[in-house]
Amino acid sequence: MTDAILSTHGITKSFGALKASDDITLDLRPGEIHAVIGPNGAGKSTLIGQISGSLAPDAGTVRFLGQDVTRETVRARAQRGLGRTFQISALAMEDTVLQNALLGALGASGRPWRFFGSALRNRPLRDRAEAALDRVGLGDVASVRTAELSHGQRRLLEVAVALTLDPKAFVMDEPMAGLGSEGSKQLTGFLDSLRTEAPILLVEHDMDAVFALADRISVLVYGRVIATGTVDEIRADPAVREAYLGDAA
Repeated sequence: MTDAILSTHGITKSFGALKASDDITLDLRPGEIHAVIGPNGAGKSTLIGQISGSLAPDAGTVRFLGQDVTRETVRARAQRGLGRTFQISALAMEDTVLQNALLGALGASGRPWRFFGSALRNRPLRDRAEAALDRVGLGDVASVRTAELSHGQRRLLEVAVALTLDPKAFVMDEPMAGLGSEGSKQLTGFLDSLRTEAPILLVEHDMDAVFALADRISVLVYGRVIATGTVDEIRADPAVREAYLGDAA
Protein backbone atom coordinates (compact mmCIF):
# COMPACT_ATOMS: atom_id res chain seq x y z
CA MET A 1 0.00 0.00 0.00
CA THR A 2 1.21 3.47 -0.86
CA ASP A 3 2.40 5.40 2.18
CA ALA A 4 -0.28 7.73 3.51
CA ILE A 5 0.16 11.48 3.35
CA LEU A 6 -2.20 11.99 6.31
CA SER A 7 -3.54 9.44 8.76
CA THR A 8 -5.28 8.96 12.08
CA HIS A 9 -4.63 5.98 14.33
CA GLY A 10 -7.19 5.13 16.98
CA ILE A 11 -8.12 8.72 17.76
CA THR A 12 -10.74 9.08 20.45
CA LYS A 13 -12.45 12.19 21.79
CA SER A 14 -15.15 12.46 24.45
CA PHE A 15 -17.23 15.36 25.68
CA GLY A 16 -18.54 14.22 29.02
CA ALA A 17 -20.46 10.99 28.42
CA LEU A 18 -20.56 11.57 24.65
CA LYS A 19 -17.85 9.78 22.69
CA ALA A 20 -17.63 11.95 19.57
CA SER A 21 -14.67 10.04 18.09
CA ASP A 22 -14.42 6.35 18.90
CA ASP A 23 -11.13 4.71 17.88
CA ILE A 24 -11.03 6.24 14.37
CA THR A 25 -8.34 5.03 12.01
CA LEU A 26 -8.25 6.23 8.42
CA ASP A 27 -5.77 7.57 5.90
CA LEU A 28 -5.35 9.82 2.89
CA ARG A 29 -3.13 8.56 0.08
CA PRO A 30 -1.31 10.42 -2.68
CA GLY A 31 -3.48 11.54 -5.58
CA GLU A 32 -6.83 10.60 -4.05
CA ILE A 33 -9.97 12.19 -2.70
CA HIS A 34 -11.10 10.37 0.44
CA ALA A 35 -14.60 11.43 1.46
CA VAL A 36 -15.97 11.19 5.00
CA ILE A 37 -19.75 11.06 5.16
CA GLY A 38 -22.32 10.48 7.85
CA PRO A 39 -25.49 11.84 9.43
CA ASN A 40 -25.60 15.03 11.49
CA GLY A 41 -24.06 14.38 14.89
CA ALA A 42 -21.85 11.56 13.59
CA GLY A 43 -18.68 13.34 14.77
CA LYS A 44 -17.37 14.64 11.45
CA SER A 45 -16.54 18.13 12.73
CA THR A 46 -14.82 16.67 15.79
CA LEU A 47 -12.74 14.44 13.54
CA ILE A 48 -11.74 17.39 11.33
CA GLY A 49 -10.84 19.43 14.40
CA GLN A 50 -8.45 16.73 15.61
CA ILE A 51 -6.87 16.34 12.19
CA SER A 52 -6.37 20.08 11.71
CA GLY A 53 -5.20 20.76 15.28
CA SER A 54 -8.04 22.78 16.76
CA LEU A 55 -8.95 19.85 19.04
CA ALA A 56 -6.60 17.50 20.86
CA PRO A 57 -7.64 13.83 20.91
CA ASP A 58 -7.95 12.06 24.25
CA ALA A 59 -6.13 9.09 22.75
CA GLY A 60 -4.59 8.06 19.45
CA THR A 61 -2.32 9.85 16.99
CA VAL A 62 -2.44 12.01 13.88
CA ARG A 63 0.41 11.69 11.38
CA PHE A 64 1.20 14.01 8.47
CA LEU A 65 3.99 13.46 5.95
CA GLY A 66 5.39 10.70 8.14
CA GLN A 67 5.53 12.82 11.30
CA ASP A 68 3.47 12.61 14.49
CA VAL A 69 1.63 15.97 14.63
CA THR A 70 -0.90 15.02 17.32
CA ARG A 71 0.18 17.81 19.70
CA GLU A 72 1.03 20.42 17.07
CA THR A 73 -1.01 23.60 16.65
CA VAL A 74 -3.21 24.51 13.69
CA ARG A 75 -0.55 26.93 12.52
CA ALA A 76 2.26 24.40 12.78
CA ARG A 77 0.30 21.90 10.69
CA ALA A 78 -0.55 24.61 8.16
CA GLN A 79 3.12 25.48 7.84
CA ARG A 80 3.86 21.82 7.16
CA GLY A 81 1.41 22.05 4.26
CA LEU A 82 -1.99 21.02 5.64
CA GLY A 83 -4.52 23.25 3.88
CA ARG A 84 -8.00 23.55 5.37
CA THR A 85 -11.31 25.03 4.26
CA PHE A 86 -14.19 25.50 6.67
CA GLN A 87 -17.88 24.61 6.81
CA ILE A 88 -18.57 28.14 8.09
CA SER A 89 -16.59 30.80 6.29
CA ALA A 90 -13.51 32.03 8.14
CA LEU A 91 -12.85 34.85 5.67
CA ALA A 92 -12.40 38.49 6.68
CA MET A 93 -15.48 39.94 5.00
CA GLU A 94 -14.45 43.59 5.16
CA ASP A 95 -11.07 42.92 3.56
CA THR A 96 -10.54 42.57 -0.16
CA VAL A 97 -10.21 39.27 -1.94
CA LEU A 98 -6.48 39.87 -2.37
CA GLN A 99 -6.03 40.77 1.30
CA ASN A 100 -7.63 37.47 2.34
CA ALA A 101 -5.34 35.55 0.03
CA LEU A 102 -2.35 37.50 1.36
CA LEU A 103 -3.21 36.42 4.91
CA GLY A 104 -2.77 32.83 3.78
CA ALA A 105 0.48 33.62 1.99
CA LEU A 106 1.76 35.43 5.07
CA GLY A 107 0.94 32.41 7.23
CA ALA A 108 2.78 30.17 4.79
CA SER A 109 5.84 32.40 5.03
CA GLY A 110 5.95 31.94 8.81
CA ARG A 111 5.96 35.68 9.43
CA PRO A 112 3.72 37.09 12.22
CA TRP A 113 0.46 38.71 11.19
CA ARG A 114 1.65 42.06 12.56
CA PHE A 115 3.63 42.29 9.32
CA PHE A 116 0.42 42.21 7.26
CA GLY A 117 0.78 45.87 6.25
CA SER A 118 4.21 45.25 4.77
CA ALA A 119 2.93 42.05 3.10
CA LEU A 120 0.85 44.21 0.80
CA ARG A 121 4.09 45.61 -0.56
CA ASN A 122 5.97 42.30 -0.58
CA ARG A 123 6.15 41.21 -4.21
CA PRO A 124 6.81 37.48 -3.62
CA LEU A 125 3.87 37.24 -1.19
CA ARG A 126 1.61 39.15 -3.59
CA ASP A 127 2.69 36.88 -6.42
CA ARG A 128 1.79 33.82 -4.35
CA ALA A 129 -1.61 35.26 -3.43
CA GLU A 130 -2.41 36.45 -6.96
CA ALA A 131 -1.40 33.11 -8.47
CA ALA A 132 -3.79 31.30 -6.11
CA LEU A 133 -6.62 33.67 -7.02
CA ASP A 134 -5.96 33.16 -10.72
CA ARG A 135 -6.13 29.39 -10.28
CA VAL A 136 -9.63 29.50 -8.82
CA GLY A 137 -10.84 32.14 -11.28
CA LEU A 138 -10.94 35.11 -8.89
CA GLY A 139 -8.03 37.12 -10.27
CA ASP A 140 -10.36 39.70 -11.83
CA VAL A 141 -12.08 40.45 -8.50
CA ALA A 142 -8.92 40.73 -6.38
CA SER A 143 -9.72 44.32 -5.36
CA VAL A 144 -13.36 43.59 -4.49
CA ARG A 145 -14.46 43.55 -0.85
CA THR A 146 -15.03 39.93 0.16
CA ALA A 147 -18.52 40.69 1.51
CA GLU A 148 -19.57 41.54 -2.05
CA LEU A 149 -18.73 38.12 -3.45
CA SER A 150 -21.34 35.49 -4.14
CA HIS A 151 -21.45 32.50 -1.81
CA GLY A 152 -19.84 30.32 -4.45
CA GLN A 153 -17.04 32.83 -4.98
CA ARG A 154 -16.34 32.86 -1.24
CA ARG A 155 -15.97 29.09 -1.24
CA LEU A 156 -13.47 29.41 -4.09
CA LEU A 157 -11.64 32.12 -2.16
CA GLU A 158 -11.28 29.74 0.80
CA VAL A 159 -9.66 27.24 -1.55
CA ALA A 160 -7.36 29.99 -2.86
CA VAL A 161 -6.31 30.87 0.69
CA ALA A 162 -5.49 27.20 1.28
CA LEU A 163 -3.55 27.09 -2.00
CA THR A 164 -1.23 29.87 -0.83
CA LEU A 165 0.12 27.40 1.75
CA ASP A 166 1.59 25.28 -1.05
CA PRO A 167 -0.36 22.43 0.53
CA LYS A 168 0.70 18.81 0.59
CA ALA A 169 -2.86 17.80 1.52
CA PHE A 170 -6.25 19.46 1.87
CA VAL A 171 -8.87 18.98 4.57
CA MET A 172 -12.18 20.36 3.33
CA ASP A 173 -15.21 20.68 5.57
CA GLU A 174 -18.39 20.75 3.46
CA PRO A 175 -17.10 22.99 0.65
CA MET A 176 -20.38 22.54 -1.26
CA ALA A 177 -22.48 23.91 1.63
CA GLY A 178 -24.85 26.60 0.42
CA LEU A 179 -23.95 26.25 -3.23
CA GLY A 180 -26.57 25.85 -5.91
CA SER A 181 -26.30 23.12 -8.53
CA GLU A 182 -24.19 25.25 -10.87
CA GLY A 183 -21.81 26.34 -8.12
CA SER A 184 -21.49 22.78 -6.87
CA LYS A 185 -20.74 21.57 -10.39
CA GLN A 186 -18.06 24.24 -10.84
CA LEU A 187 -16.36 23.45 -7.53
CA THR A 188 -16.59 19.70 -8.14
CA GLY A 189 -14.72 20.16 -11.42
CA PHE A 190 -12.02 22.23 -9.75
CA LEU A 191 -11.51 19.77 -6.89
CA ASP A 192 -11.29 16.90 -9.35
CA SER A 193 -8.38 18.68 -11.04
CA LEU A 194 -6.71 19.42 -7.70
CA ARG A 195 -6.25 15.86 -6.42
CA THR A 196 -3.05 15.22 -8.40
CA GLU A 197 -1.45 18.31 -6.82
CA ALA A 198 -2.49 17.47 -3.26
CA PRO A 199 -4.86 14.75 -2.02
CA ILE A 200 -8.11 15.84 -0.38
CA LEU A 201 -9.86 14.60 2.75
CA LEU A 202 -13.39 15.73 1.99
CA VAL A 203 -16.21 15.96 4.53
CA GLU A 204 -19.37 16.52 2.52
CA HIS A 205 -23.17 16.07 2.59
CA ASP A 206 -23.65 16.60 -1.16
CA MET A 207 -23.75 12.97 -2.24
CA ASP A 208 -23.71 13.81 -5.95
CA ALA A 209 -20.36 15.54 -5.39
CA VAL A 210 -19.08 12.71 -3.16
CA PHE A 211 -19.98 10.01 -5.69
CA ALA A 212 -18.45 12.05 -8.52
CA LEU A 213 -15.19 12.79 -6.70
CA ALA A 214 -14.32 10.13 -4.15
CA ASP A 215 -11.80 7.38 -4.72
CA ARG A 216 -12.67 6.04 -1.28
CA ILE A 217 -15.41 6.83 1.21
CA SER A 218 -15.45 6.34 4.98
CA VAL A 219 -18.82 6.35 6.70
CA LEU A 220 -18.93 7.79 10.22
CA VAL A 221 -21.87 6.98 12.50
CA TYR A 222 -21.97 7.81 16.24
CA GLY A 223 -18.25 8.53 16.23
CA ARG A 224 -17.21 5.24 14.64
CA VAL A 225 -16.17 4.38 11.09
CA ILE A 226 -18.62 1.64 10.08
CA ALA A 227 -17.28 1.15 6.54
CA THR A 228 -14.53 2.30 4.17
CA GLY A 229 -14.47 1.46 0.48
CA THR A 230 -14.96 2.57 -3.09
CA VAL A 231 -18.12 4.33 -4.20
CA ASP A 232 -19.60 1.06 -5.46
CA GLU A 233 -18.69 -0.78 -2.27
CA ILE A 234 -20.24 1.89 -0.06
CA ARG A 235 -23.39 2.10 -2.16
CA ALA A 236 -23.84 -1.67 -1.88
CA ASP A 237 -23.11 -1.93 1.86
CA PRO A 238 -26.40 -2.75 3.67
CA ALA A 239 -25.21 -1.27 6.98
CA VAL A 240 -24.37 2.02 5.26
CA ARG A 241 -27.71 2.09 3.44
CA GLU A 242 -29.55 1.55 6.70
CA ALA A 243 -27.50 4.05 8.73
CA TYR A 244 -27.18 6.88 6.23
CA LEU A 245 -27.57 6.58 2.48
CA GLY A 246 -31.04 5.09 2.07
CA ASP A 247 -32.40 6.09 -1.34
CA ALA A 248 -29.28 8.18 -2.08
CA ALA A 249 -27.39 4.95 -2.76
